[in-house]
Amino acid sequence: MQFVTSSIDRRQLVRGAGLGALGLGVLAASAKHAHASPLLSPTQAPDGPPLKAGLIGCGGRGSGAAFDFLGAGKNLTIAALADVFEDRLKGTRESLKKERGIDVPDSRCFVGFDAYKQLLETDVDVVLLATPPHFRPEHFREAVRARKHVFMEKPVAVDAPGARSVMASAKKAAAAGLSVVTGTQRRHQAAYRAAFEQVKAGALGDIVSANCYWNQDQLWFREREANWSDMEWMIRDWVNWGWLSGDHIVEQHVHNLDVIHWFTGKLPKSAVGFGARHRRVTGDQFDMFSVDYVYEGGMHVHSMCRQITGCASNVSELVVGTKGWTDCRSKIVDHKGKTIWQRDAKDDPSPYAQEHVDLVTAIRTNKPFNEAENTALSSLVAVMGRISAYTGREVTWEEVLGSEERLGPETYALGPVDLPRTVPMPGA
Repeated sequence: MQFVTSSIDRRQLVRGAGLGALGLGVLAASAKHAHASPLLSPTQAPDGPPLKAGLIGCGGRGSGAAFDFLGAGKNLTIAALADVFEDRLKGTRESLKKERGIDVPDSRCFVGFDAYKQLLETDVDVVLLATPPHFRPEHFREAVRARKHVFMEKPVAVDAPGARSVMASAKKAAAAGLSVVTGTQRRHQAAYRAAFEQVKAGALGDIVSANCYWNQDQLWFREREANWSDMEWMIRDWVNWGWLSGDHIVEQHVHNLDVIHWFTGKLPKSAVGFGARHRRVTGDQFDMFSVDYVYEGGMHVHSMCRQITGCASNVSELVVGTKGWTDCRSKIVDHKGKTIWQRDAKDDPSPYAQEHVDLVTAIRTNKPFNEAENTALSSLVAVMGRISAYTGREVTWEEVLGSEERLGPETYALGPVDLPRTVPMPGA
């Protein structure tokens, strides 16, 4: 895997005279649109003509997305399946038949690296993209080209070229009137949305700092089996390989970074981070990251994420303003310790289900909603932190936005993978 090293300078990262302006333009666009929320949706989408969805990526999150889509309203079905591995497709196919009575025919089940192309040639109205994140930009580009509405899991890219591709496809989707919802479910979660409206109305005053965390036990991993090629093992163990997941600061912690992007309406101008690997069993990633993001005006955001069993856990966000602070979901407290707003979220619908309710509602009311660009920007913030931690360098927004570093192999086949498998080493 070719990661940015400390010997790569600004000229290698930033290509072309227009990228500095592009960086400023994206910052301005983000500030303008980061506060856009989905429809103030019901917990069920309105009824309407049948909508057929195709699932690309039949692993655990993919099958979860399929069932969440089916539960979003009436006249919804899963009409096609695609996965690199036949056993994963078979498992989801059997679950759909057993639990929902949906029998996806052989003619609509596709296996292999090109399976997504075959699925996109069918008459599905919506595609659910849930493969490892490395493949997301290409799958999204082709889904938009095929004029399909899209749900795609986070993160939407693992590197800067992928993020730029997603932003370009997002613009094409908007021009075509397509709706695109991503797996950053906090933007669809009633508690977060209620807190955001309070902040938007001025309850915090001017935002001056923020913190975000995703510290938890080790995630799952797959030991290599004797009959697995390099590629098969890496894909089955994808959360532990940087080219497939982006590392957990991108794959998982993007949720928390996206909340900060959403609540502040800002993107960082630079980042300095560090990380380490202590207990991970497979793959080439770090166990932990700590990143200091710096914003215009001197605002700092501290980002922390860790996946090590037996350590303190914390999955949360904290935004501080001149009037007080909020946990972004349940309360706002002033600087004297008085709670000035509070909300009980115990009866709120699942945000994983609400994502699909919002998508189907947008389609059926002909009010397109598209959050792909915002999620691409949040993914890029996470990439920025990863590059700084891997190299030990300060990384600017213009550098990461213009980076040509692409992770992963050039071609895909179930065989050897000719990539370095060493853990990144910061410093000279």
